[in-house]
Parts: sequence; structure tokens; C-alpha cells
Amino acid sequence: MKTVSDIMSRDIKVCTPHDSVTEAAKIMRDIECGSVPVCEGKKVVGIVTDRDIVLTVVAEGKDSNQVHCHDCMTTNVITCTADTDIHECARLMSENQIRRIPVVENGEIVGICAMADLARENIFVNEAGEALSQISEHSQYDH
Repeated sequence: MKTVSDIMSRDIKVCTPHDSVTEAAKIMRDIECGSVPVCEGKKVVGIVTDRDIVLTVVAEGKDSNQVHCHDCMTTNVITCTADTDIHECARLMSENQIRRIPVVENGEIVGICAMADLARENIFVNEAGEALSQISEHSQYDH
């Protein structure tokens, strides 16, 4: 049985609630993903997505250097633990229509499990593919 700990990324980038959304967008660009956890210390307090930035900042004509992550982040963040079975992780992604799940231990972020991490596991190609098709239809983090 493989767990999230076996496949998660440990080299994670996060924002703080008071970082500008420009900083969040730069992280997304640099690590080629569409969301970044927002943390106070190592505690996950939210997640900001590229869609959050587009709808809350760009579409409203706001200055992305003046808007903070806490102004547009989702606070109801789905997380898992390092010992979560990867089948369960895929189910969580599918059920909640998300592509990345922060991994927490004792309330602190220790990694990220992404859809791509699951897709790399040949046994989960169909499971991850089904989850991805459902996620692409509508994301839980969409506002």
C-alpha cells in the first residue's frame, strides 16, 4: 500500500496571508502550477488559485501588488496526512474537484500531493484520469 508520503513533493512553496497576489502568481509561474497554499508559519490557512486572482483582481481592475492573498484565498482547504493511502487521496481530489492537496502533520504543512504525482503511479492512471476529468469540469476552490 502506497501512501501520500511516497509520492508527495516535499519542496513546497507557500505564501503568507499578507503577501501580494503578484507574489502568489510568481510562485505559480515558477513552479508551473495553478495554486499555492497560504500559511501562517507552517499552518495552512488558505489556498490561492490562478482563477482566484483572475476573478478577484484582474477582472475587477485591481492592482495585484496592492491586493493580498487573504483578500482572495479560499479558507476551506482540503488537506490530507502523509499516511493517507494514495487511493484515498485520489478520491479526495475527485470528490472535492481539486488538483493539489496540502499534506499536513500535527497541523503543519509538510508537502503537497498533486494530480501529476498520482498520475505517475501506473496503477492509478485510470483513477487519476477520472478524477482529473471531474476536476476539470468544476473546482471546489472556484468562487
